Amino acid sequence: MAAEFPRIETESLLVDAAAMNFIRRPESFDVVVGSNLFGDILSDISAIIVGSMGLAPSANLDPLRRHPSMFEPVHGSAPDIAGKGIVNPLATILSVAQMLDHLGMDAAAQQVEQAIAAVLAGRKARTPDLGGSSTTREVGDAVLEKLG
Repeated sequence: MAAEFPRIETESLLVDAAAMNFIRRPESFDVVVGSNLFGDILSDISAIIVGSMGLAPSANLDPLRRHPSMFEPVHGSAPDIAGKGIVNPLATILSVAQMLDHLGMDAAAQQVEQAIAAVLAGRKARTPDLGGSSTTREVGDAVLEKLG
């Protein structure tokens, strides 16, 4: 891939070294390209570094736009807690912001991100993974209210 984008500085790492460096120097990573398995492992590590799997959106992108791209929370469908009302919806909503940005809808993406930032800054609507007791719906409704 580096040959296709020669102006972009790259670093090639084995997954174990990348995992270590995610923890040791996370600020040195902007974009990570990897196989589905290794990308999944590294995205889980990065989610925990920022505080919760519930805050981490992800995207599988074709930068040349030859094939469809996919946007989803790092935690996927979280089948172990689905339907219990405790899933943090913010990663899913942030995935929507990524999709909007990818589609060139920059202003809409920014509005979604700002709404989530406002909800988090308010410290009222928080799911259990963030130390709160709000339900999935309550956090989602709080984001909608900020978008209002």
